[in-house]
Amino acid sequence: MSAPRIMVGVSGGVDSSVAAWRLVQQGEPVAGLFMQNWADDGSGECRAEDDRRDAVAVCGLLGIPFHFRDFSSEYWNGVFEHFLAEYAAGRTPNPDVLCNREVKFKHFLDAARELGAERIATGHYARIAREGNQWLLLRGADRSKDQSYFLHQLGQAQLSATLFPIGDLNKSDLRRMARDANLPTHAKKDSTGICFIGERDFREFLGQYLPARQGRIVDPDGAEIAEHPGVFYFTLGQREGLNIGGVRGRPAAPWYVVGKDVASNTLYVDQDRESPWLMSTELVSENAHWIAGAPPAARFECTAQTRYRQPDEACTVQVRDDGSLHVRFPTPQRAVTPGQSLVLYQGDVCLGGAVIAATDAPLEQRLRPTPSPFEVSAA
Repeated sequence: MSAPRIMVGVSGGVDSSVAAWRLVQQGEPVAGLFMQNWADDGSGECRAEDDRRDAVAVCGLLGIPFHFRDFSSEYWNGVFEHFLAEYAAGRTPNPDVLCNREVKFKHFLDAARELGAERIATGHYARIAREGNQWLLLRGADRSKDQSYFLHQLGQAQLSATLFPIGDLNKSDLRRMARDANLPTHAKKDSTGICFIGERDFREFLGQYLPARQGRIVDPDGAEIAEHPGVFYFTLGQREGLNIGGVRGRPAAPWYVVGKDVASNTLYVDQDRESPWLMSTELVSENAHWIAGAPPAARFECTAQTRYRQPDEACTVQVRDDGSLHVRFPTPQRAVTPGQSLVLYQGDVCLGGAVIAATDAPLEQRLRPTPSPFEVSAA
């Protein structure tokens, strides 16, 4: 059998199943490859074996070869160790961004080429276009499912070797296609969260790797409100899981996380969802990645997302001498979180992005050691 021209990453989900089906319908020489990214830890919570069986069934129905690769050690080294280090530092990481860069569009691409394929395809809701010699990453047509946010670390080499066969579809149309094609995954529930956590309790899982200490929950003035089970477990803006009952002298209203101090093991909360302690108008990032290979200018205006599925927010971007960014928003932003990804857009075109390093939120500024990261010179 001749080598397939396109290797589809089959995950056992409906999205990758339809991606493979559409390529087969187009007459492309296709094979499927299932990636195992997490070693079974004995908990029974990661559904990798069920997903693998579904991927085999899809490939069998489509009459295409099935391949398997275990990338669990690569995932541990390239994604999970960083995930733990970020939580230990009091930040909130986004492992999906790293997984795409380090595993799906590096090790998977290498494995596909070793098997003779020229290109890879995945079930991501995103699109790729070409303008002259430039490859562009575009949002998926279904904005509610668009995954370009998680793909912003890709570059020209990866985009030139990648297909997103479902990027032009709405999810409802994709489900209908899967049902009409009798794909065994047509009614399968979408996976949520991170495979290595699965359906188990996040705190219990993280506590296996980062032993947590109880500490104080205080308001921004330092008045003690309650105790927390571990400062790592919380992120800015969070309401759930605080377990703060009625507090004498305080309204019977929900509490929100407005700050964390890992050094003192202190969690800061406020009862206003739009608390001024949560608001920022500026951020600085780590070194930025540009899909085109370079920024559009040293200073430019665009839109940004500081979290997945957030509406576009207008901003001004200043590229600094060290490759980091200083970003200003004309309207205050709620709960911009260090460790999360800032992703930049011009219309539907994803420009790239960077990890958020710091913001000018009042509580963060109060807790921050000097010097301020906002004082670095700009290009």
